[in-house]
Amino acid sequence: MIKSQLVKRLLQKNPHLIQRDIEKITSLIIENIKSSLAAEDRVEIRGFGSFAVRHRKSKNGLNPKTGESVHVPAKKVAMFKSGKGLRDRLNFKP
Repeated sequence: MIKSQLVKRLLQKNPHLIQRDIEKITSLIIENIKSSLAAEDRVEIRGFGSFAVRHRKSKNGLNPKTGESVHVPAKKVAMFKSGKGLRDRLNFKP
């Protein structure tokens, strides 16, 4: 699902709201998550999951095209861990 699809679905479920307001709200939520991760803070949404920043060490890798050894620098990556509510919903068996 992309952001515009999310906005449309939220608009269908909340017809009393204006599309422009829903777009602003979703943008604000996403921006707050991004700024928190940029500050290396953890973001948790109960029942859905949590976002955190992990540090990857530098390493030596291989260029798959040439087979040449290449240095891969250390970096930070965003990680997502699903919450119990999301896992239960995905693995629901009637």
